[in-house]
Formats: sequence, C-alpha cells, structure tokens
Amino acid sequence: MRIGIIGTGRMGTAMGQRLLGLGFAVTVWNRTRAKTAPLAQAGAEVAATAREAAERCDVVVSVLTDAAAIAGAYDGADGALAGDVKGKLFIDMSTVRPEAAEALAARVRARGAAFVDCPVGGSVGPAKEGKLLGFAGGEDADVARARPLLEKLCRRVEHVGPAGAGARMKLVINLPLLVYWEALAEALALCAPLGLDPARVMDILADTSGGPNVLKTRGAALAAALKGQEPAAVTVDIETLRKDLRTMVEEARAGG
Repeated sequence: MRIGIIGTGRMGTAMGQRLLGLGFAVTVWNRTRAKTAPLAQAGAEVAATAREAAERCDVVVSVLTDAAAIAGAYDGADGALAGDVKGKLFIDMSTVRPEAAEALAARVRARGAAFVDCPVGGSVGPAKEGKLLGFAGGEDADVARARPLLEKLCRRVEHVGPAGAGARMKLVINLPLLVYWEALAEALALCAPLGLDPARVMDILADTSGGPNVLKTRGAALAAALKGQEPAAVTVDIETLRKDLRTMVEEARAGG
C-alpha cells in the first residue's frame, strides 16, 4: 500500500517518519517544497503537485492548517481531486470546523473516493511513536477501511460519528487544554513572589487536583523554560493555538 501525505508541517512530517519507519512506501507533497526535505531524506518520494501525490497512492492523508489550505490542496487543476481518484481513500487530519470536513467529504465522494476525517490529539513526539489519539468521522465501512492505517499512528482510534464528527471532537478535547495553559500562566504569576524553583512548583502542581496529565508530561520542559533555557524543539506554536481557539469560537457561535 502506497500512502500519500499532503502537508508536511510538523505533524505531517512526524507521521511520515513513523510510516517510513514501519516500511510503508510514502509519497509527499507540500505547497512549500523545501518542507518535504526531511521526509525525502528519509526515503519518501516527493510529488510535484497534490494531484500527482493522490494519483500515485492508494490512501491519501492530509494534515493542513485550515479550510483555506484544504481548498488549496484539494481543488483546482493541480489539486488532489483533479485526477482519477476513484476507489481511493482520503483521510483528513486537519483541525478545522466540522462544516469544512463535511464539505470536503462531499467533494471527495463526488469523485468516487472514500473519506474519513480523523484529527488527532497529541503532538510531534506521540506522532513519531504512533501514540496519538484519533477521532474518526465517516461511514462505518470507510472508517473500518482506514482503521488499520490509523492504528499505526494512534494508540486509540474512536469512531465518533459521520464525516465532520471527528473535527468536532478535536475541538472538544483541545478547548480545556488551551484554557488550562492560559490558567497555568496566571497561576505561575501568582506564585512568582514565593521565589520557588520552577521544577519544584511543577512537581507540586502535578501532584494536586490542579495538575492534569499534560503537566506530568510537559512539566519538566516548562520548568526549564521558566529558568531561561531554550526548548529542545518547538512542537506547536502560539499562532496555531490561536487559530484553534478562533475555530472553537466560530463553531460555538454557529451552534447558538
């Protein structure tokens, strides 16, 4: 089975590395070709267009920033849906509003292909290790078809409803997480006059009811940053979090 990856940002690259490590044949495309270099060096083929990537592959996984990026990758003469894609499976893992996933599902099905939206919980580290959480939306048969591949990327895959349901569930799980990071910043400001070692503060917080699972895994990195040390690697940026929060607000307003 040849897998196409459309969108080789941090997550798309990490997923590609995971699949290449498992022995899959992978073809990649990204609007900025330079971002495909790490996967090309690891053995992936690089397609000139999204259309070429889709035509070469049996399954196409897209990991894109927003609805505009999805339109840019899927539509038009060089888009992923421009060629003969009948019978292929498309899995979109982008974090977008449910209506964007539903609209993409309709366009994919109109071309005779199958579609699953499966945004994931987790960042670059879990992606490389196949330990993401997948929230799949789609028809039962399509999700069943996608599951063997998704289980190579995720430690848990939940089929939560029709196309668009995965997108909604991703917003659900990200909202309390993002609210926590903001609240933690305020708590640390409140704690600052005590002059405690940041590592000690993180250890205390992680052992209380105010310490969610993410603090247990990220606390050490946060403490190092509070001491002025540069992080080893950036796995998600503030602009992406702002985009996710805006998406949540838009979806809430649309739902009244």
